[in-house]
Amino acid sequence: MNLLRAASTVSLFTLASRITGLLREQLVAASFGSSAWTDAFNVAFRIPNLLRRLFAEGAFSQAFVPVLAASRERDGDAATRDLVDAVATVLFWALLATCVVGVLGAPLLVYLMAAGLRETPGSFEAAVTMTRYMFPYIGFMSLVALSAGVLNTWKRFAVPAATPVLLNLAMIAAAWLLAPRLAAWGIPPIYAMAAGVMLGGLLQFGIQVPALARIGMLPRLRSPRAALQHEGVRRILGLMAPALLGVSVAQLSLLINTQIASHLGPGAVSWLTYADRLMEFPTGLLGVALGVVLLPQLSAAQAQQDTARYSGLLDWGLRLVVLLALPSAAALLLFARPLVAGVFHYGAFTERDVQQTMIALMGYGVGLLGLIAIKVLAPGFYARQDVRTPVRIAITVLCLTQLMNLAFVPLLGHAGLALSIGIGALVNAGWLLWGLRRRGSYRPAPGWLGFLWRVALATLVMGAGLWWAAHALDWTGLRATPWLRAAWLAAAVAAAAAVYFAVLLALGVRPRQFVKRA
Repeated sequence: MNLLRAASTVSLFTLASRITGLLREQLVAASFGSSAWTDAFNVAFRIPNLLRRLFAEGAFSQAFVPVLAASRERDGDAATRDLVDAVATVLFWALLATCVVGVLGAPLLVYLMAAGLRETPGSFEAAVTMTRYMFPYIGFMSLVALSAGVLNTWKRFAVPAATPVLLNLAMIAAAWLLAPRLAAWGIPPIYAMAAGVMLGGLLQFGIQVPALARIGMLPRLRSPRAALQHEGVRRILGLMAPALLGVSVAQLSLLINTQIASHLGPGAVSWLTYADRLMEFPTGLLGVALGVVLLPQLSAAQAQQDTARYSGLLDWGLRLVVLLALPSAAALLLFARPLVAGVFHYGAFTERDVQQTMIALMGYGVGLLGLIAIKVLAPGFYARQDVRTPVRIAITVLCLTQLMNLAFVPLLGHAGLALSIGIGALVNAGWLLWGLRRRGSYRPAPGWLGFLWRVALATLVMGAGLWWAAHALDWTGLRATPWLRAAWLAAAVAAAAAVYFAVLLALGVRPRQFVKRA
């Protein structure tokens, strides 16, 4: 398998997901702006998303994929199919219980997430109602995570990567078609977004079924008692405990930041959300793609005790991180206003919203390199079924992040929250890298110093061009001609990319250097 081609496939579908996600956010921003209603929806949507990141894409995937890949490498497909059946059985019943508890406990969950919503009449109640409508989404997404783990281990990356597009399309349809109808019926139109989330979850789950059937891995439910006695299930549950703690630390930081933002006034939660959507472009296109492709391969290399291949995979991933994340971070810092204005400055989204979202985006941009590098470095530990080390690092970084909040938020408001996350990500990534180096798991290949100065020089040249473009036009003043602004934005981004890669080529960096087979 060509790893670069596999990562490119995931990136391509992730790009489609991010583009449709931006269209979704544009519709929400233009239709509802940054109001108490959008804050209520963002809080309600963040609750199942929080649990999705905790369990589905977090602790479960971190524990499941290494065990699954090792089982297939050592025991063959038949034994692995038995493992998948047992895991699916336990997961199904656990999800059923979780959804019931979540629907009943929605008021408490919303209060813990954003108690500040009580300060705006009707906002807290709307968030509770939408949480109840959307909570079963976690059930769909956990089953999708199970399917993705299996498909990625079988090197079928396309369907899991394309799946998020369906959620965005469902939410776009809801905002476009259902919201006006609800308004005509006297129902707050923001409730259409909750319906879109549930439809998207159903579609995401549905597309996995034929993909699993094609490789003969469609799970079959069995007795819960027998499933719990499976050795692989016990191993996964044992790994999930520290993994859950580690992911919980990251999400606890998000929870604390949302709670703080909810007390900073109407709009603060939404400004951070919009900035996060833009920041997810580079983290998704590169970080998620590399994590998805690397984790099964690292797990297989570990199962074979192939240390050279293991280190080589990490080195390849880190070089791609530097190659693409460094210029992306420069773009978020130097070109933030044009990006925010070009994407969100329509309808109810005001010039003040542009300014507030821009400074939050710049805060995230400071730590973009760390945020993406974690997606490569953390799987280096998970593949060795060592979850405790990343957990200890994450706990320390959480404490550091909240200490930074004490200093930054009084000075920078909601942007201080983003800056704390960014700096914390850099510390986290640096610590993970040091840990892998100290253990001898990762030995950098020759040529890093020359590679770094070439990338830095190309980024400097590209950044100068972006800084000029950001100040050459009145990006918010172009609101009256949105298509012209979109054309200028696309031209500036394309020119920056062309300049960056042209400088790299002139300095001797060639695409073939990043082709790697596994």
